[in-house]
This record gives sequence, structure tokens and C-alpha cells, in this order.
Amino acid sequence: MDGNHARRSDWSALVDEYLVYTKVEKGLSPRTVEAYDRDLRRWCDFISRRGKTSPHQVEREEITLFMEELRADGLAPRSRARVAAALRGFQRFLVEEGAHGTLPVSDLPTPRHALALPRVLSQEEAARLLDQPIVGDAPGLRDKAILETLYGTGIRISELTGLDVEDVDLGEREMRVLGKGSRERVVPVGEAAAASLREYMALARPKLARNPGQRAVFLNQRGGRLTRQGAWGVVRKYAARAGLEEKMTPHTLRHSYATHLLESGADLRHIQELLGHVSISTTQIYTHVSRERLREIYIEAHPHARARPPARDRGR
Repeated sequence: MDGNHARRSDWSALVDEYLVYTKVEKGLSPRTVEAYDRDLRRWCDFISRRGKTSPHQVEREEITLFMEELRADGLAPRSRARVAAALRGFQRFLVEEGAHGTLPVSDLPTPRHALALPRVLSQEEAARLLDQPIVGDAPGLRDKAILETLYGTGIRISELTGLDVEDVDLGEREMRVLGKGSRERVVPVGEAAAASLREYMALARPKLARNPGQRAVFLNQRGGRLTRQGAWGVVRKYAARAGLEEKMTPHTLRHSYATHLLESGADLRHIQELLGHVSISTTQIYTHVSRERLREIYIEAHPHARARPPARDRGR
């Protein structure tokens, strides 16, 4: 294998990881993922031609040269802005995953867009989703435990599939989670999630496990560790049954967990810690969601929330 091909393969592997992340963790549409794939392959080709084998070797002027090359090739401004957005997302992924270095893209232009509020379920919709699995067999018990754990702890799908048996302490009702950037945190487990996990661990997991040395909590039908894609498939299956498919992304239960905590009076700093956010600014998106929800509740419930006719017109 020549050096040039090796360098392209290194970059290509990182892009492959990022694209899986955009699909499974971020829930981006197939069309957006496909566009980011094209954009980042173009970046890989450009930077490999310059002999750079890893992100930490990239200099700021090379980003500028790449964007200039796109302009010279006739790429429209809107498409160049999308490329910049792809590079910035790739950069955030590299930082969160750690060990790969970073790209100097902090001042690249990005498309202007309105604040995108995360999709959340109402508490009634969440309850309807959680009621969907039929717990008469091992897969049903597993699926119930997956949904209850995601909603009852707010952990990411990747964190759920990374759980090992020793990470879960159902006596103390807590679990140790390895999050982005290999940051570890301990999260409490609600009673409903704990009950589902106890039943799954006692009755279903032994039937799924084929290797006594398997330490993963959640297993697939072959007895191996459930993948992120497999867990997302479980969520999507029951969302469709509950009529909630349009509202569901891989992070919807996580967003719903945080929003319902905030609506019930939890402190934003505590929610930040539970979610494993490094910055409080990331958690603050839920204040926007909660304000929207409170406004809806106010309009529906308060007698003076809607416009009323003038006093002289009432009672005629």
C-alpha cells in the first residue's frame, strides 16, 4: 500500500465514524448525511494531496485554500456554506471523541438559520411509547428496558449500548456511563427503569446471552452487544406503533427527559450534570423548549389568555 493511499484511508476512516454519528446520534436526514459525505470526501482528497495524515497537522490557511478551491471550481455560496457546516460538525465530533486532534475551523462561515428546537414528546406521548413493548418474551423485555432506560436516565443511545453489567447498580439505582470524550459520570435510575432492568436482567438477558463471558447489558438476538443502529431500530419500531414516528429522532427521549425535568422544577445546572454536558450553554436549549411548552399550556388553560371582545360587546 502506498503512502498516499494510507493517508486517504486514515481520513476516510474518521469521516466514516463521523457519518455514523450523524445518522445514529444526531438523527440527520439521509439527504443531509449524503451531502456531508460528498463534502467531507472532497476535503479528504484535498488535504491528502497536501500530505497531511491527521487533523492536528492541518493549519488554518489550508482550510482557507480548500474553501477558495471550492469557489474557483464554481461551487455556489450556499453549497460552500454547507461544506463549512460539515467541517465544523466534523471538528466538534473530533473534539468530543478525543485523541484525533482538531481542525482550525472556528471562524468559518456557516449558514444563517433560526434556532432549531429539539423534538420532544409530551409526558402522555412518552407514556404511550413506553407502553408499546409486549413483555411476553426476551426481546420484548429487552425492548421495554431499553425504552425505560433511555427515557428514565437521559443517556445517549451510544452510552446505552456501551453499558456493561458491572456499570449498573440496581440496588443503589444508578449507573456509570462513559460519555463523549471518554468522560465518565454516574446517573440515577428511576424506579420504572430500574424495575424494567431487573426483569430484563433476571429473565431475558440469560436467554439472549450465548457466551458466559459477555459483559454487555443489552444484547442482540445472536448474543452479541447491541449496536447503536440496533438500539435506534428498537426505538423507531415502537415509535411507529405509537404513531410517533414523525417526532422521533435518536435523541428524542433524551430531549424529553431533560425537558420534563425542567418543567417539573429541576435546576438547569443539575440537568447539565445529568446529561453530561460540558457547557451550560448546550443545556440552555431546553429553556427555549420549556418556554414554548409553558406558553401552550397558558394559552390552553388561562381564561384571559385568548383575545376577548370589548366589554361593550359582551352579553349582547
